[in-house]
Amino acid sequence: MRSDSIKKGLERAPHRALLYATGRTKEDLDKPFVGVVSSFTDLIPGHTHMRRLERAIEHGVFAAGGVAFLFTVPGVCDGIAMGHAGMRYSLPTRELIADMIECITQAHALDGLVMLTNCDKITPGMLMAAARLDLPTVVVTAGPMLGGFYKGQRRSLVTDGFEAVGRRRRGEINDEELAALEMCACPGTGSCQGLFTANTMACLTEALGMSLEGCAATPAVAAEKDRIAYRSGQRVVELIQDGVTARKIMNRQAFENAVTVDLAMGGSTNTCLHLPAIAREAGVGLELEVFDRLSATTPQIALLNPGGPALMEDLWHAGGIPAIFKRLRPKLHNALTVSGKKVYAIADGATVWDEEVIRPLDRPHRTQGGIAVLRGNLAPDGSVVKQGAIEPSCLVMRGRARVFDGEEAAMRAVLDGKIEAGMVVVIRYEGPKGGPGMREMLSPTAAIAGMGLASSVALLTDGRFSGGTRGPCVGHISPEAAEGGLLAIVKDGDEILVDIPARRLDLLVRKEEIKRRLAKWKRPECPVKEGYLSYYARRVSSAAKGAVTEA
Repeated sequence: MRSDSIKKGLERAPHRALLYATGRTKEDLDKPFVGVVSSFTDLIPGHTHMRRLERAIEHGVFAAGGVAFLFTVPGVCDGIAMGHAGMRYSLPTRELIADMIECITQAHALDGLVMLTNCDKITPGMLMAAARLDLPTVVVTAGPMLGGFYKGQRRSLVTDGFEAVGRRRRGEINDEELAALEMCACPGTGSCQGLFTANTMACLTEALGMSLEGCAATPAVAAEKDRIAYRSGQRVVELIQDGVTARKIMNRQAFENAVTVDLAMGGSTNTCLHLPAIAREAGVGLELEVFDRLSATTPQIALLNPGGPALMEDLWHAGGIPAIFKRLRPKLHNALTVSGKKVYAIADGATVWDEEVIRPLDRPHRTQGGIAVLRGNLAPDGSVVKQGAIEPSCLVMRGRARVFDGEEAAMRAVLDGKIEAGMVVVIRYEGPKGGPGMREMLSPTAAIAGMGLASSVALLTDGRFSGGTRGPCVGHISPEAAEGGLLAIVKDGDEILVDIPARRLDLLVRKEEIKRRLAKWKRPECPVKEGYLSYYARRVSSAAKGAVTEA
């Protein structure tokens, strides 16, 4: 075993002494050492229940003949960090999490890992570490939150939290109703209820084959989640014994399966950052073109909030990711999963319990997948849009630009009623380097929706969007403004074309004028001069490459 390097031989007597100090027995030193890496924290509602799941995983490891060692990594709640300077730290924590897991695992020569995760950047950070380390690994996503309830309707964070800000500003609801929504939108523990980034990544972790079947959609409060955690602990010991490592699961076929499931469900555009970053660690090239190529042939068969009314608990009742596999079987590779089963076997054993939540391929919500990649003079290296959450009437928009250098100024303009139908809101200098940190723009996009403008105003940014964003919102514009992309020289009143069916994003300004503006443009200084973000800004790559850090 790999862990023999810290527990076998004469020269390891002091190492054994330290292991005994942790309460291990002599018999334990003949067993596989399994790291249980948890992102438990009191700060994130999707993580507050993890203590019970940690215990379940440990029990499974010990029952299968392994020894479990718990260690932890930090996490950021994107919803709490949203709309202020704190959001700059969210995406950069993805790299920190991967690096921390690598350091602890290598320093202690662990034989395998069970990763307990749930929210937006934590799950991809853990998967990056799994791919980098290439050890036997099982991922347990800790489960979605149940829907809230108010005035006879189910409620969720984005629709009844973030969008409620705009609804209150326009007078659609009063202070009493807003306060009531604040109390009931998030009724308890779990990742936020819709197909936002956290739950999208949970679904894609299962689609990659890195979680046991049914893990993604099982709610945080369900006893079945404890059983999945227990079986995951058992299973990692079996993977160690069989020599099945993470890269044997996360191969090219698995990544294409994950993209296909993502497109069929209309998942978050953040997957266009995270899946390529994970694939890079696994030694697999995954370009933006893969998303667009597969989108053309993958119908969207699920329409979860924010694109539709269904929540993750509805997906669970409908059969979860195994039922999605059943629908998509003709379009998926028969890849291996950590359960020991292949994708087709999981699909064949699944049942679709709700034909509306998970539609058949011949009756999709849309004939194309949920994500589209746009190019043009504004985004020669690419940009992404969640076309599955856009009304058909908004797929082509041509309007005058209203330009903001940063999210805060745009948010003030939205709430002050200065954004009108037909405008194209541009928020720049929010990219990986320019932010730095590539903040999500859920606050302005939700405010626009709450103000009743979701179908008449487009929003463009070199930052990114929450999975809770809906409407014609184009993010990840590359090159970003801070790197001299054309977004940097857009002016108020310029005409912009967003043509999603044609996959175009263009600044409709004469070439001579563009050249003149670029000649006068000067690269701004990084707004953060010290600390981790300053370091991150110097090393981070383009969004088109997954916003990974490079030496």
